[in-house]
Amino acid sequence: MKKLFALLLAVAMVLGLTACGQPATPSSSQSQQSQAPAGSSAATTPAAGDVSITLWTYPIGKWGDEATVKGLVENFQKAYPNIKVSVEYLDYTNGDDQVNTAIEGKKAPDLIMEGPERLVANWGAKGYMVDLASLWTADDKAEVNKAVQAACFNDKGQSFEYPVCMTAHCMAVNLKHFQDAGADKYLHLDTHTWSTQEFLDAVAALYAAKKDTVAAVYCSGQGGDQGTRALVNNLYGGTFTDEAHTKYTADSAENIKALETLSKLDGINFDASVNGGEEIQLFRQGVLDMSFCWNAAQQLNTASSEAGKTNNGDEIAFMAFPTESGEPRLQGGIWGFGIFDNGDAAKIEAAKTFIQYFAAGEGTKDAVLASGFFSVRDKVRGADISNIYADNAIMKEFTKIMPFLGDYYQVTKGWAEARTAWWNMLQRIGNGGDVAAEVAQFVKEANEAASK
Repeated sequence: MKKLFALLLAVAMVLGLTACGQPATPSSSQSQQSQAPAGSSAATTPAAGDVSITLWTYPIGKWGDEATVKGLVENFQKAYPNIKVSVEYLDYTNGDDQVNTAIEGKKAPDLIMEGPERLVANWGAKGYMVDLASLWTADDKAEVNKAVQAACFNDKGQSFEYPVCMTAHCMAVNLKHFQDAGADKYLHLDTHTWSTQEFLDAVAALYAAKKDTVAAVYCSGQGGDQGTRALVNNLYGGTFTDEAHTKYTADSAENIKALETLSKLDGINFDASVNGGEEIQLFRQGVLDMSFCWNAAQQLNTASSEAGKTNNGDEIAFMAFPTESGEPRLQGGIWGFGIFDNGDAAKIEAAKTFIQYFAAGEGTKDAVLASGFFSVRDKVRGADISNIYADNAIMKEFTKIMPFLGDYYQVTKGWAEARTAWWNMLQRIGNGGDVAAEVAQFVKEANEAASK
């Protein structure tokens, strides 16, 4: 896996925002931790006596599955019986609203599991999160992928996320539907790539065969929006932000061309009735021939069929997004834990213990496997975990597209507002709005948020 993780350095452009800022000493506003010796599974000791903490988790693989998380928490509580953990499960439709409402009501959870775009660039930047810089031991800094580290720190050297897993987001196709329409010739299944023209030809062939929707540019909300952004940016080589992550650049000629092409393409429907999760359901049901909201966890999902199959058993082929250049740039995903500063030192210490158990201790392997993604590290305090997918053919195949990981621009300022502006823009285009004008409006709103 080392070679795989080295390839993730393609997202190291995030350093322009974070400046590799990792402080030599922890923030004075947070309790100090002594570093654990090599091989230790934890660097903090929770307060004496029973402590109850809450974890809110987005559906990150099976971290959104109650039975799976119950087992993980039970294992943790066997190691730390004085720490009681209750869990609430969020989704990407209204999870952010739930968290924001809890923050406003001073009832935020102690722990939350998600990515840097929320924990670092949003809630952390607003001062709601505990600085975790002191948890990063010398071993951690040596073992965790450097680009992932960079995304978890801000430009002041504060860390508001401790990472566990990562992946590359992609798209998927129903291979039987493609074969029936004679469109499978446009797929390069050995590399999981295709060109923009091959994508357009495939959509045309599928639409000719069924005279119905082939794929949905879903836009009822922000859930799964990494897929629509990647589709638009890849088709003709556009970008979403500048390299330094200071402004939004989605109004490029390339992106306007991509959106104009998609909006006029028979078989592609700008659908304001579904989000990414609902699009996946329609794809699994065979209603849609493609999904733009896919990743390794979806390929491994066995909730309604065997892994890599639709509900009725059709083979699913995962694909990089189509490009003219032949060099896809996939959205990366990073997930880990953060702590809300609720003013209770004992709860903060207990939450840190939970983090180190699952992100830098004996629970790390199980935490990564539950996510269905790849570990951000090959070793945990010297113990090798690089072979956790040695017997998994799907994950081995998925490593082929990991080199296509692109810039982790989700840490750009104003990210939360930009996400809302994005799906609103897609809705307006779907309703017949002028593409250039609607994209200009999106960039105006996003950059106004970034400048605040």
